[in-house]
Amino acid sequence: MTISNTPSPRPVRRLSGYLLLLPILGLAACATPPERPELAPLTFPPPPETARFVFERTLTGSADIEEDDKTSRLRRLATGAGRTSVVFSKPFDVVACKGRIFVTDTVKRMVMVFDAPGRRFNQIGTTEPGELTKPLGLNVDAECNLYVVDSTLKVVKVYRADGTFLKAFGGRDWFDRPSHIAVTADGSRAFVVDTGSVDNQNHRIRVFDTGSGEHLYDIGTRGSEAGQFNLPRDIELDADGRIHVVDGANFRVQILEQDGTPVSSFGGIGRKSGLFSRPKGIGIDPAGNIYVSDAAFGNYQIFNPDGQLLLFVGSRGTKPGRAKYMLPSGLHVDEDGRIYMVDQFFRKVDIYRPAGLAQEEGYLGVWYRAPDAKEAANK
Repeated sequence: MTISNTPSPRPVRRLSGYLLLLPILGLAACATPPERPELAPLTFPPPPETARFVFERTLTGSADIEEDDKTSRLRRLATGAGRTSVVFSKPFDVVACKGRIFVTDTVKRMVMVFDAPGRRFNQIGTTEPGELTKPLGLNVDAECNLYVVDSTLKVVKVYRADGTFLKAFGGRDWFDRPSHIAVTADGSRAFVVDTGSVDNQNHRIRVFDTGSGEHLYDIGTRGSEAGQFNLPRDIELDADGRIHVVDGANFRVQILEQDGTPVSSFGGIGRKSGLFSRPKGIGIDPAGNIYVSDAAFGNYQIFNPDGQLLLFVGSRGTKPGRAKYMLPSGLHVDEDGRIYMVDQFFRKVDIYRPAGLAQEEGYLGVWYRAPDAKEAANK
């Protein structure tokens, strides 16, 4: 028997594998993410005036909400893989309820959900029976049940906040071009915008009992008089239940009682602040102030309940950036006064907070609060 003095190559290969892994483990243990340069706070109005609102952050996809723990970072470091994210393709409208941010995406045919308290991302409307075809406007009731207008199916679909499909109402016999929706706090009544077109007279608000799905009555006809609409866009209810409608081609916001009685209106066509060129989304804050996005101005304007201009926020830009917009669309103001603004061209949602609200406060403040000791130990 010949005994070879040549060592087996297997231990060498195994040892070399360990040696290759050690630098990676060392890097994972010692390296810290590179620090990003701090941007100066962006406030509105700008200094030296007293700030009323602060730009807070931008959402572009699931990576903006999902936690990136040590295990996933180590795996990417070892494999060289990048962090994946489900990103917006064409966001349209936004609403937030108790820290959950819901965004419709007309290309992805879904509602994308950013759950700040749960620190997770979810999708609604991707499976039957609640599958969506072209989701546009959306809104919530006080329980965070979600109401989504599907313009292709011409229905409103209703979901729990966790995405469970509940019901649908409407149908092709009831809508021409449904686009947006507002619901009462108790969720019993829905006001659906039927935008119409240049070729028909169906420019109206259709009112439904959400429990039975029964059509109750209509508000408005095509025209420019008080209580009439020309290509109505977004809709919202204030704390007193009054309807606020973006009356697009009349370049105004109309305020009406729920029975359709006109209360007041403000705006007009023009390029000056306080007027409108392409008004789109609307939101109302807890104090009753009214926020209106304008696709031509690339901003949103803030009015008091009497329609007097208070401030405008943002500007038109050809490159993405904080408070820069090319095609702003949906807008919402949450329970804490945070503002959410969709831009379809830059595929983002920008978030602002009132200057008097600390970053850690409110439903969205959980994003900025340090995790407790137990959470930290698990990371």
